[in-house]
Amino acid sequence: MKAIYIYGKDSIAMKDIDEIPNNSTEETVLIKVKYVGICGSDLHYLEDGTSGAAVIREPLIPGHELSGELLEDMSYNGQTFPKGTNVTVHPATYGEEIESAPNNPEVWPNGTYLGSARYLPHTQGAMIEQMYVNKSQIIPLPDNVSLKLGALAEPLSVGLHGITLANGVKHKNVLVSGAGPIGILAAGAAYTLGAKSVTITDVLDKPLERAKQLGDINTINVKTTDLTADTYDVILECTGAPLAVTSAFNAVSVGGTIIQIGNIQNKEVALNLSPINAKQITYHGSYRFNNEIEKAVELLGQNPLIGNVITQIYNFNDYIEAFDMAKDTVNSSKVVIEF
Repeated sequence: MKAIYIYGKDSIAMKDIDEIPNNSTEETVLIKVKYVGICGSDLHYLEDGTSGAAVIREPLIPGHELSGELLEDMSYNGQTFPKGTNVTVHPATYGEEIESAPNNPEVWPNGTYLGSARYLPHTQGAMIEQMYVNKSQIIPLPDNVSLKLGALAEPLSVGLHGITLANGVKHKNVLVSGAGPIGILAAGAAYTLGAKSVTITDVLDKPLERAKQLGDINTINVKTTDLTADTYDVILECTGAPLAVTSAFNAVSVGGTIIQIGNIQNKEVALNLSPINAKQITYHGSYRFNNEIEKAVELLGQNPLIGNVITQIYNFNDYIEAFDMAKDTVNSSKVVIEF
């Protein structure tokens, strides 16, 4: 069996292994992995040996955006799914409950996430031919959602979580700041959920052109065109760039909401947040997602155009080329590895 391992900064290799890293238990089910998306965190692990606070201290199988099929029958929570069922996977298991945030398990400490080096032992990920997954994490795919689309459920859920925190986008003017994969998916979700208008910004034209393929989405290159002030009811800020955050506070409407999806670097930065008072803006952080993955699967069935965010699919033997392409934000959005 083959698996892709990241060993640290600039160190990646495919390895033949005799045993699946995570053992079988009564709570797990064996799946054959089919598609795995390359996430920004996977790129950080390879480029830096770290992703935020997580540092690679032992060989790590990356990947948490996946689809596959059951290699055995599964019974869970009163339902039975036969061998061969197409599935996606919620990559999180939740940690110690925080009394002040009982409904937000995504921020509880000491949880696990597939392909994460945050804790020891690391939680091995999905870039492997077969893997055991806790049955509670399995999300069956309906007939109208292909395995290729199913690999988008996790990153789409990140945008959907921001939309949840904004109390929805239906009949609202929505701005998405940043046309990376998460931003494009967030824009596609907002369009599918009935936003009055959806606009996405970036400093590059090619990602903006790709965003248009997901629905009726307006685009603005902020290098050449300034955002109109006081315009958008909801802004999904997906870059974490200080200048983009400042621009969001100017562009949001009076009484509007900004959801900070993109991670802001852990250092002092200059931000102009002065409109937050005069416009009574709601500014809300967003971290991963909770249970939005089931809604993500539903949206993928409603709007298969969301699949256009996938720009390249590589055979798992070509993993080095796949990671190199994923770094190229001009010519790629979501790069997927096929097993």
